[in-house]
Amino acid sequence: MAKEKKYDVIVVGAGPVGLVAGLALRKKGISTLVMEADPFDRPRPGSRAIYLHSASLNLLEETAEGLGFTLARNGIIWPVKRTFYKGKEVYVRNYGKDNNLESNKLPHFTALHQDKIEKYMYEACMEAGVEFLWNAAVEKLDVTDSGVQLTTSSGETLKAQYVIGCDGARSVVREQAGLKFEGPRTADTFIVVDAKEDEENPLPLERIFHYQHPAMGGRNVMFVPFKGGWRIDLQLLESDNPEDYTNIESAKSWLPKVMDAKYAERITWVSSYRFHQVVANSFTDVKRRIFIAGEAAHLFAPFGARGLNSGVPDAVIAVRGIEKALQSHSEDERIEAIETAAKERRIAAKWNRDASTTALHHLQGNSPEMNMKREIAASMVSIVPRLGRWLDEGPYGPKFGPPELTTKY
Repeated sequence: MAKEKKYDVIVVGAGPVGLVAGLALRKKGISTLVMEADPFDRPRPGSRAIYLHSASLNLLEETAEGLGFTLARNGIIWPVKRTFYKGKEVYVRNYGKDNNLESNKLPHFTALHQDKIEKYMYEACMEAGVEFLWNAAVEKLDVTDSGVQLTTSSGETLKAQYVIGCDGARSVVREQAGLKFEGPRTADTFIVVDAKEDEENPLPLERIFHYQHPAMGGRNVMFVPFKGGWRIDLQLLESDNPEDYTNIESAKSWLPKVMDAKYAERITWVSSYRFHQVVANSFTDVKRRIFIAGEAAHLFAPFGARGLNSGVPDAVIAVRGIEKALQSHSEDERIEAIETAAKERRIAAKWNRDASTTALHHLQGNSPEMNMKREIAASMVSIVPRLGRWLDEGPYGPKFGPPELTTKY
């Protein structure tokens, strides 16, 4: 690549959010480079983001025709969801044919491994002609009134009018732009386990949540199927030592208590996590030349699958703002285009953080008030069925979006 090659926009980070940004820019005919610190064949452990909402699928379909349907057809849609309280079923819903994938209509959601999500997005990028630069870690950003110069760790320099930072939780772009995360880190620890499905004798496709699973000492357990496997989330108690749970051997000892024992030998990944509930103080820099998106801009507890499903519209709205800025006829107009997009996505991020905080509060076992509410709801569900729905929806937070947004994602 020629030294100091110039682009309209450089996207930093080739995860799913960066891939969406590259696709959206390419569709609009904006000269673009997507650069990634890691090599092309970098290992990507664990299932990570496995769930795409219908809003995300529709945005992806608009961005690259066929992509939304490709993701939907290569994922799964579970037709049944169940919720248990101390071993007693308190809610079940069977969607039946409501979630069948029709030829001309995207489904309510799809679930597949993030590796596969990225694979189909990357193939769409290749088909669209998106340019990539791999194994190129950004070390420094020099922002001026007219653009940004990026210097890589190898000393190469590139220039762009705008940069979209999609480089994750430890974002160099965010740090170099002088932006900071605001918000707490929770004390709750969760264990996440990936297990490969037994294709010859699979479990029914059901999303199952257990409040205070009786076989796990009252710990919460969730089972979520995705194409070819299962994600199992175990919420630890405050008194637990996470190190006693965070390896495959320890998972093999407890998983048979809650799942067919054969899955203990089908574990592919185990990890622990405590949540950051943070949003950047701004999604753009003081000169309005940088836009951050995805985990570079916000980190949420995963309840309601808000991370990637917020990152997709982050990328799309950032590109819309940059397109308006590139077409602007004055500096004020240019700045307004970037600020409007950045403010919109920050509103969405703050709302998603609050929604996932609400879900986390619903799950926590250290709140006497919430424990009492759950206990009463579970005891009365046969008389007041809507209480079962409240128990079912609580771990995922509100479904509706903030009213301030022009795009409800």
